Order: sequence, then structure tokens, then C-alpha cells
Amino acid sequence: MNIIHLKFYVLVVFFGVQSYGFTEFYNLSDDDFFYGTFPTDFEWGFATASYQVEGGWNEDGKGESIWDEFTHRRPNPVVDNSTGDIACDSYHKYKEDVRLLKDAGANYYRFSISWSRILPDGTPSNINQAGLDYYNNLLDELKANGMSAMVTLYHWDLPQPLEVQGGWLNETMADYFEDFARVAYKNFGDRVDKWLTFNEPWVFCVLGYGNTVLAPGVPEPLHSHYDCIHNVLKAHANAYHLYKNEFQQRQNGKCGITLDSNFYQPADVNSRADVEAAERAQQFSHAWMGSPLFHGKYPDVMRELVDAKSKADGFLTSRLPTFDSYWAGRINGSLDFLGLNHYSTELVQASVETRPDWWGDRNVTTFRDPSWEGSVSGKDVVPWGFRKILNWIKNTYGNPPLYVTENGYADDGTVGLNDQGRIRFYTKYTNEMLKAVNIDGCNVKSYTAWSLMDNFEWTNGYTHRFGLHWVNFTDPQRQRLPKASVATLRKIIQDNGFPMTN
Repeated sequence: MNIIHLKFYVLVVFFGVQSYGFTEFYNLSDDDFFYGTFPTDFEWGFATASYQVEGGWNEDGKGESIWDEFTHRRPNPVVDNSTGDIACDSYHKYKEDVRLLKDAGANYYRFSISWSRILPDGTPSNINQAGLDYYNNLLDELKANGMSAMVTLYHWDLPQPLEVQGGWLNETMADYFEDFARVAYKNFGDRVDKWLTFNEPWVFCVLGYGNTVLAPGVPEPLHSHYDCIHNVLKAHANAYHLYKNEFQQRQNGKCGITLDSNFYQPADVNSRADVEAAERAQQFSHAWMGSPLFHGKYPDVMRELVDAKSKADGFLTSRLPTFDSYWAGRINGSLDFLGLNHYSTELVQASVETRPDWWGDRNVTTFRDPSWEGSVSGKDVVPWGFRKILNWIKNTYGNPPLYVTENGYADDGTVGLNDQGRIRFYTKYTNEMLKAVNIDGCNVKSYTAWSLMDNFEWTNGYTHRFGLHWVNFTDPQRQRLPKASVATLRKIIQDNGFPMTN
């Protein structure tokens, strides 16, 4: 350990974890590599999502999901005209997936349940036993190999029959989701340590409703994403309280939610306008959902701006709904832990926008620094932003237990197994996380790499590869091979960080 890092440890021991003011926080950066290890109970895992890896889209009684419907449209909205009909064929190859996890040193596996696989029409009136069997077999295989399960209930693949009824713009979805959660808790909860109700509500609400980028691709009014988030938060609260009241005591698991966010860095840290704009962007992003969960209401800056812009645009009521006292109380505090998906950072300047939707309501302009290392996914590699978003969450919500549920790097596959870009990414990002934990006191409990293997990357199809394992999508057997990054991450996991070597 060098003298700089020794001084950090002395400061933490004698004076506690430092807090940052505006300028200090946004200047928070230490490019030096930091040596140390995570707490002994820190855990490491890998993640996938049902539609992206399972395949078997219409096998053994599975119903149609919105992603089945979306990718079967003509013309196909996916860039390479592909679908997730077979994907990685994990429906048949789950034992091989578990072997990959074990070989990589995973403590747990984060996967999601296909709602349509266990409830073909979205309701418990028709429970598909073959779907239950699949997830029971996967959970048993994980347990037999000494790994735990972190299970996401909803990773974007709503049953199509429920979308026909309005999907997440229908407020009754909160009740449908609770029914789905009950079936999952009852059948799988004895082997699930951690439940995530939703993955990235921002993504499927903003890019799926009012925007046709992702399924269901419904060109609803531009303010519908606010209604979508409103209903998702109610559904989350229902599922959380159901678990807490009926299952948690005997199953001894925990229930939370995963929110995604970039970190928003002021373009000029000495400009009060840019600093305020960066915080405003963070409030409109992560705190849009985080503030109701921790404070029972939408962020004040969102309420002020959206209410004023709605009135100016002639709306009779605000485009941003309001929770009544029942729902505010039910949502507030409805999580045992918070999940975070983080990939990149953006620069922010203040601006005045008139577009009547989430993008315009923020009054910010975001852009990238051309010196940052890019990636095929458009997500720039900005490791210090990871440390900053972890600190922002600590300071904004009172340092809750935080599980990093996704973090990863995409290439176009041409590098084959020698994925040096991914090696740099995981080394630098996990080291910044180590600084956040050991220097800053962030309450981070685990790290989940995205993704265990190359998979169907939504509307980018198979052109973007996030996997630590290469998958041959032209091979009917869907051969999996470890990339060079597996050895790197395995070493980090074995060392539980970056201990100083002799």
C-alpha cells in the first residue's frame, strides 16, 4: 500500500467517512489504482434476463410476451432482424449455464422469470406446470452447486394478453403483478435469497410507451411514461408488502427493486447553473423512482417543473401524477435493499427545453466527452462515474444497502475471445467501487456483472455482445466459450478485490 492510500485509511479510522460539498463531490476523482479488499461478506455474481437467454418462446405451454410480439412484427424492429425465439437456448441448457457460473467463481446468479412461461395469459387462472418445473430445476441446480439466487420478477417481458388491456398504462396492472408475485414467491421463495420486483422501470416506461424504441412500442401520448412509472411503483409496493406480510418470515429472503442511472457530471463544475442542472438530471433519472421509495413523493424539482410546464402547455392537470396518502405511505420504505444498474456517465449543461415530455421537462442538455473511451453500445467507459453515482445514492437516500445488479461492457464480437476492452472495464469499474466502499463508506453489498454470456440484446439483436462467455448463435447447440475476461473477473472474485501483492 502506498503512502497516499495509507493516509486514506488513517483518515477513515480516526475521522469517519468524509462527506462532500458540491464542488468537492463533482471533482471527486482519483485515477490512481487503489489496493484493498471488500468486506468479507461481499458477494459476486453474474446476470441474465429471461427473454434474452431462454429461447423456447412457445414451448411447453408458454404464452406470448410483448417481446415475442414485438420481434415478430414485419418489418422486424431489431437491427439484424433477429428474435429471442431461441436466443442462448437456456431453457434447455440451464445446467451448462450453472457450470459456467461455478467455473467463474460466482456466489450467486441473477436471472429473471418469464411471466408468460408460468402464467401464459398473465393471470393465475392458468398456471403452467412446465414453466414452474423449469425454474425449480434451475434453482435446484444452483443450490446443488453452492450458489444462491437473486431473482427478478419483471425484466421487460409482459404477457401480451395484459398489454392488450393497456399494459403498464392500466392501473389494474398493480393487482395483476401482485398475483404473479404470489405464484413466484409460493413456488420458488424457499430457494431465493433476494427478490427484485422490477428491472429498470425508466427503460421500459420511457422507451416502450410514447416512444417506439422498445416493446411494446406503443406511440401513446408523450406523457404516458409518467403514468407507466406511477403504476409500476404501485405494483412494486404491492409485491413488496405481499412478500413482507406472507412470505418473508418463513422464507427469510429480502425484496427490493433495481433502478438504472447514468451519472450526470456538470460540464463545468465551477458553474452553479451546470451543477444544478446535473443534480436536476439525476433527480429526473434515478430519483424519479428513488424519491417515492425513500420519501413517499416524486422529487420536488420534478413536481415544480412538470406542473408548471403542463399548465403552460394547456393541460388541465399535471402530466406528472400525484400519489394519494394511501399510496404515498404504501410506496415509502417499500424495499429491503436497492439495486443499481450502472454503465456510463454524461456531461450536463443547463438549458431551456419546450418538448412536452420527460426529455424536455428536465431543462438540461447532455453530451459526452470525446476523449472518453467508447463502446459499441454507445455507453462510454467512465470508471470514476461509478464511484460518483454510488456516493450520490449514499448522500441522497441515507446510505441504504445497495446491490450492484448490472455493470458491463459491449463489443461487436469481432474481438472473439480476446476481449481486452472488457478486461479494462471490469478492472477499472470494480476498483472504483472498492474506493466507494473503503474510502467513502458506501454501503455496497454485492456486484453483478452483465452478462454471464452473449445474448439477445433487445433491438440491437446479436450485434452487441456483453457476455463474459462467447456464444455461437449460428450453432444449433449454442456453444459457449469463456472469453479472456472470465479469468480476470474470477481472479478479482477470488481475491475479493485487489490485495497488495509482494
